[in-house]
Amino acid sequence: MPDRSDPHSQPAPTPAVPGTSRGPVPLATILSVFAIAILILAAWRLKTLLLMFFGAVLVAVALRAGAHWIARRSRLSPRIGVLVVFGLAVLVLTALVMWIGQDVSRQFNQLIAGIPQAWTRVTSWLEETNLGQLVREQVRSSGEQGGATGGMLGNVVGVVRGTFTTITGMAANLILILTMAIFLAMDPASYREGGLKLVPMGNRDRAREIVAEIGSKLAKWMAGQSIDMLFVGILSGVGLWLLGVPLALVLGLIAGLTNIIPLIGPFLSGVPAVLFALTQGPQMAIYVAILFTVIQQIEGNILLPMIQKRATNLPPVLTVLGVVGFGALFGLPGIILATPLLIVVMVLVNRLYVEDILEDEAPEEEAETA
Repeated sequence: MPDRSDPHSQPAPTPAVPGTSRGPVPLATILSVFAIAILILAAWRLKTLLLMFFGAVLVAVALRAGAHWIARRSRLSPRIGVLVVFGLAVLVLTALVMWIGQDVSRQFNQLIAGIPQAWTRVTSWLEETNLGQLVREQVRSSGEQGGATGGMLGNVVGVVRGTFTTITGMAANLILILTMAIFLAMDPASYREGGLKLVPMGNRDRAREIVAEIGSKLAKWMAGQSIDMLFVGILSGVGLWLLGVPLALVLGLIAGLTNIIPLIGPFLSGVPAVLFALTQGPQMAIYVAILFTVIQQIEGNILLPMIQKRATNLPPVLTVLGVVGFGALFGLPGIILATPLLIVVMVLVNRLYVEDILEDEAPEEEAETA
């Protein structure tokens, strides 16, 4: 104990209890928090532009992959190879339009003009069945007006036309995406190194590895997705043609294009096919439904697992959550880009959080080495 008689003696200092007192927050920390908040707000306000840029990156990855394939088999540089790949794609699309353009245009016009007749056939068929009567009773009991259903369903033509008008209005954005993709594909190193200058010097090599891995996985996913869409489109079109369903060419094209949308794409392609099959009777509609079910079973249980094994190893639950989450944030573009966005998120989480912060091995690397 201190000697109270000694005037120079001082009591021993009391040890500080953790959490009882805190020093002032550094100004740098406050500014960093505000800067991060401003960046998040700016990214949210510019989310459409960022999604367009991400779409341009996907197209650039595809162009660059094709350019490298050409460069390995010729003396052309990858820069020239990008222009060759883009030119070949334009030529193929032009030839395809010249070959089947008139038929596709005619069938699309028939598709729009035939929707009221198809829906009339559907409603009349439902009225003749117990199932249809049950549905109508449920609608009436829920407070629907007698002609509300017919009026709402009669607007299908307007919805379809509005959809095509929206797609036409997106042509300018598509041109912008293609322009950015060409510049990115011709000189990806300069844009990559320019972005890496925002990373601290000690972390640039690690960031460069992560960017390379993201590009590799996106390239593999796009190659696999192209094969998957081609498979579904050809089988759907040929199957509908063999069954004698009208507009088989257009319906097969829709099936292939909508298959890029995870989970809900097959339903979007199957509904119009079944609808037009009903114009030839309920039995034909059943055949079409069976056809699409068989195609999706083959695609989902045989082709898709092979593609995911070589490209990405995304768990199905995460895919569902990604579609719902990105769809809620960004709408239809988020749903379409859900899988590649999820690939980017998974790589960043595994490399930056699991490996660098937790110092643990990424789960997908364990699966690959097992």
